[in-house]
Amino acid sequence: MKLITYILGMSTLIFGLVAACHAQQSEVDPGQNIITGQWHLSVNTGLGVMTNPLQGGDNLPLVLIPEVAYYGEQFFFDNGRIGYSLKPDSPHVFNLVAEFNPETRFFVDWHPSNVFALSSASSLNFTQNEQFEQQPKIAITELDKRKWALDSGLSYHYIHQRHVFSAQALADVSGVYKGWRAALQWQMHHNIGELRVKPSLGIWYKSTDLNNYFYGVTEKENPNGAIAVGSSWQPYAKIDARWPLNEANSVRFHLAYYDYSALDDSPLFEQTYSMTAFIGFDHIF
Repeated sequence: MKLITYILGMSTLIFGLVAACHAQQSEVDPGQNIITGQWHLSVNTGLGVMTNPLQGGDNLPLVLIPEVAYYGEQFFFDNGRIGYSLKPDSPHVFNLVAEFNPETRFFVDWHPSNVFALSSASSLNFTQNEQFEQQPKIAITELDKRKWALDSGLSYHYIHQRHVFSAQALADVSGVYKGWRAALQWQMHHNIGELRVKPSLGIWYKSTDLNNYFYGVTEKENPNGAIAVGSSWQPYAKIDARWPLNEANSVRFHLAYYDYSALDDSPLFEQTYSMTAFIGFDHIF
């Protein structure tokens, strides 16, 4: 399984370099007409940033961002996500999907979620919470390495006119954190003259095992004792806008907000949110 994970990771990075990147993370855009049987390559150049909410984590500058996709009759690859469509010719689209868990992006600079950037109830008792409030934040440089995890599951899209309603559920199939995550999302495709605007609203549910692995602290990492975090509901909002200049080029604006306030039990967070902002030019090959 480690070998398979490594091969998939290297393949994803190679595809990104050839194109020479949360999102939390997305396959075929159901609101667009996709030509099957050919690669779709584009490069975004401009200025932007993806903020890292963790103590000791570096923000990621966004200057050159590839987008790589391929759609067959049923198989597809889209910016790090691999999938197989069960009902490709229907307003109800079911896909089997696999991707690297995006939480690792805060610990690994060259995670696919960073390369392709243009995508809680506490389990502690009162005494442990009291201890948490008195101890300082913990930098991620002081932690053991968080491993890459491969998630797989089912995604569903319902397309109604300009609206796309989505749901997905994915579980760790690599045995790294042994948890799961699920999401609901609404997205709209709207034109204001030539300006194409695509707002999205959604929410993630993340299991206790997932949050504990990435944002909890073990006794080995903290001399004051282990700190656990519970499951969480994490809302997010995104807006993507394009102004076409010609068939191959457009001005692009992207803004995304991901809320992590439900994980305030974790001493790793310096901020309770992560933002991705970008403005520049998109060139389609």
